Amino acid sequence: MKSLSTLVLFLLICSTGIKAQKPILVSEDSLKFGKVSLPGISVTIPEINYDKVLKTWTRELQSGTKSKLVIENNEMSIFGAKIKTLGPNPVNVYSRIMNLDSAVKLTVAFELKKDQYVERSTGETELTNAKLYLKEFAKDQYLDVAKDQSDAEDKKLRDLQKDLSSLEKEKSRLQKTIQSDNTDIVTEKDNITVQNNELASLTAEIIDQNKQLGTTEDATTKKAKSDYINGLEKKKKKVQSSIESSQNKIDKLNNEIEKANAEIPRNEKMQEQMNEKIMKQQAVYDKFADKIKTIKSF
Repeated sequence: MKSLSTLVLFLLICSTGIKAQKPILVSEDSLKFGKVSLPGISVTIPEINYDKVLKTWTRELQSGTKSKLVIENNEMSIFGAKIKTLGPNPVNVYSRIMNLDSAVKLTVAFELKKDQYVERSTGETELTNAKLYLKEFAKDQYLDVAKDQSDAEDKKLRDLQKDLSSLEKEKSRLQKTIQSDNTDIVTEKDNITVQNNELASLTAEIIDQNKQLGTTEDATTKKAKSDYINGLEKKKKKVQSSIESSQNKIDKLNNEIEKANAEIPRNEKMQEQMNEKIMKQQAVYDKFADKIKTIKSF
């Protein structure tokens, strides 16, 4: 069962189009520059685009010198570049960048002195250092790509987690609404009980006063009793209005509770789906985090 879930996770990750890290390849090569062929070194940088490499390579070569990179027909040259890995002396650098399938190839010729280039025949140390320099440059570029990919997936993960948090807060709000509405219903029912008792008392009093009014002959007394009865009738209407208002509130509160009770299962289902999405996205993000670690170990 465990192996099956592992397979499902593997297929899931593959289906998301995650690109596993590819190797950075450094090799001795030749650079066609104008009409001549110069001894050089090539490095392939996976998953990066031409413009990004050109911009970074230009900044790299121009760093620490007043010289500017000259570009003509995709042939790049700079005189007096300072590359610490190759030593304290300025060097002339000739290079070309070429797009490959899902990678960029940078080919470079380092001229240490007039017509003396970094190559195996002129010294293993310089060649090794030049290869290391280009590999580190490529590694930094590839890391930037992987970090951007990782950051994008991390944002997706955090957005899903925020959505889950919103659902959890909504469920809590619904539960609190039900609890609060039930408390309010008890309060309104208590009010109805009190008001019904008051209504019964007022009704009995009005009946009794009407009986007395029927046997009263004195005009002044009759007027006073009639006014008193009218007052009781007004109180009765207020009590009836209070009972009706409480009943309306109860009906409204029950309706809210019914809606909340219906919404909670939907909310829980959405949370379950969101947790599945988070688990899948976590797997995707972890894959990119591993990719960064692997590139760093190159």
